[in-house]
Amino acid sequence: MPGKIRTALEVDLDKPASEQPQLHNRWHPDVPFCGTIKDGETVKIECVDWTGGQIKNDDSADDVRDIDLSRIHYLSGPFEIEGAEPGDVLLVEIMDVQPFQDHPWGFTGIFSKENGGGFLDEIYPEAAKAIWDFEGIHCTSRHIPGVKFAGLIHPGILGCAPSPEILAEWNRREQELIDTHELSKSRNVALAPLPESVHAGSGSDEIKEKVGREGARTVPGRPEHGGNCDIKNLSRGSKVYLPVHVKGAKFSVGDLHFSQGDGEISFCGAIEIAGEITINFKVMKGGQKELGMVNGKSPMYIPGPVETQFGPGRYLYFEGFSVDEHGKQYYNDATVAYRQTCLRVIEYLKRYGYSDYQIYLLLSCAPIQGHIAGIVDIPNACTTIGLPVDIFNFDIMPGAEIKKLDLGSCPMAYKK
Repeated sequence: MPGKIRTALEVDLDKPASEQPQLHNRWHPDVPFCGTIKDGETVKIECVDWTGGQIKNDDSADDVRDIDLSRIHYLSGPFEIEGAEPGDVLLVEIMDVQPFQDHPWGFTGIFSKENGGGFLDEIYPEAAKAIWDFEGIHCTSRHIPGVKFAGLIHPGILGCAPSPEILAEWNRREQELIDTHELSKSRNVALAPLPESVHAGSGSDEIKEKVGREGARTVPGRPEHGGNCDIKNLSRGSKVYLPVHVKGAKFSVGDLHFSQGDGEISFCGAIEIAGEITINFKVMKGGQKELGMVNGKSPMYIPGPVETQFGPGRYLYFEGFSVDEHGKQYYNDATVAYRQTCLRVIEYLKRYGYSDYQIYLLLSCAPIQGHIAGIVDIPNACTTIGLPVDIFNFDIMPGAEIKKLDLGSCPMAYKK
């Protein structure tokens, strides 16, 4: 008879995340361990939402517009995994993920262009928000009516701490991008270390100062450790193979999502939640060599058996190509193509009464299927989005009667 699963870390949703020593918001090898997990052990780990509680369950988007992006991605950890050493692989098996029972809601946001923006921020520059309520595995939103779907719940962030050498390489190459990319004059192309609002767990003032000066921001995923990959199929039953770069692994997890579409096209685009994840840990000695992770790159995963299911023919697919909305031709640019695919879906669904921003939010968090269909037929990459038609309580199939419905609006916040 298996024993009770130990809770390795608890959080307090009524206390600022920055005051909880078992959390941190930078990647750095000097952030102290918050606890120890045995090789082969299964534990429960509680997580705050990625903003540390900055977004509220209300009908205003002011909190999204005014969010402090220096205080984000408070991760639970880092944990010492007994026996883990550089060159090993940490096998992380996700047994379960759940929102807290007394916190059965989540949020999706669109940041203003001035505060981080999103995939479509040049076209939709304002802040917006949708609150989602959970009923078992399903979710609905008062801000995007007419929609209901099952969540494919998953963590947005899993990773082990970088070594000092890897951290230095992250900072070198990302600063080089900031210094040389033409877009850096008008927007952030990468995020350099930032002492402001740094949280280094239980670290001393000296460690906090060092982490603030050197620590890597948690926003991007990186090839040496995974991190913020936002993979929607990395759900219950999935196995993730993470390279270990420091003694004890220093594993951290957070940014839990109730649901997400491929690409999470808004910067705050999943259904973000606070909750609990149950994980089994196993150390694969010498695993990096065994799995062909050259130079400690890069994580691998096996998706679990849980998937959102829609019947044959119950997706409506939209195509996009490397030609933007102004008619400019790009060379095999899949990013431009995927942006055009998103805009095509928005134009289609507007006919039923949704606003552009409601659809933008929905594409970020509903279980859409995004794919690169073609990448070799110069000059146009082709991408597709499969929209599951059964998430709507009205018929959106081609040929069905188009009825303009009263579908309300989502909270918006305009530039001050």
